[in-house]
Amino acid sequence: MATRTENPWIRRTLIGIALLYLGLFIFLPLVVVFYTGLSKGLAVYFQSFSDPAALSAIRLTVLTALIAVPLNLVFGIAASWAIAKFDFWGKNLLTTLIDLPLSVSPVISGLIFILLFGAQGAFGPWLMDHGIKVIFAPPAIILATIFVTFPMVARELIPVMKAQGNEEEEAALTLGASGFQTFWRITLPNIKWGLLYGVILCNARAMGEFGAVSVVSGHIRGQTNTLPLHIEILYNEYNFTAAFAAASLLALLALVTLFLKSIVEYRYRAELKAAVRTENV
Repeated sequence: MATRTENPWIRRTLIGIALLYLGLFIFLPLVVVFYTGLSKGLAVYFQSFSDPAALSAIRLTVLTALIAVPLNLVFGIAASWAIAKFDFWGKNLLTTLIDLPLSVSPVISGLIFILLFGAQGAFGPWLMDHGIKVIFAPPAIILATIFVTFPMVARELIPVMKAQGNEEEEAALTLGASGFQTFWRITLPNIKWGLLYGVILCNARAMGEFGAVSVVSGHIRGQTNTLPLHIEILYNEYNFTAAFAAASLLALLALVTLFLKSIVEYRYRAELKAAVRTENV
């Protein structure tokens, strides 16, 4: 056992380093955000959210997430099912394209949409002739958010579906179940925790995205500013209390996301242990 166990001082040192790192780079910034946002009292704190520009930023952030997350949910399920369950030409290319937004800078992602839908872009003149405004408007923000978040659900589901195998689906099809029945009663229950995990991560990224959204929004106050962009404007105007109050809202959303993520992980591990015990019996 001595050859396989670290000395107590090594364990304590590693734990101390980890706690120090978490304290300096995670807990301390969170404390500063909430402390500064509440430094002038609850009245000023809540008044920061009654500003029309703040309300508009919150509405646009929620609207973007409500559109981007369901679309990425559908795409993630379809892409992961195709990759994990079937062999086809271009499978490796599809897997690479799914990872593309994780490899490209969000700013570059925003510039791509400028080149496509801007006034001098590939589709810009046609859109302008038909009175359709994409860039510096909510549609561009939604498109940019969808682009940077669409790998979240797929990357969580692909390994889960691969580990699940095809035996249960093949048995259901052999017994006469349709493709939809097989997916709804066999595949979906087996991937539900991975699916929820991916949706939580996708929603967190959608609400907190800054780089790509900043490029395509135009920073029009009350119209195209999401909550992260609204925080930047307030901070640049030296309105620190309102900026940190809005930042605390995003931080609170992040904490809720971590809490939900922990619940999903706990339930998944509990079901996995129960399944292992059943197999052993």
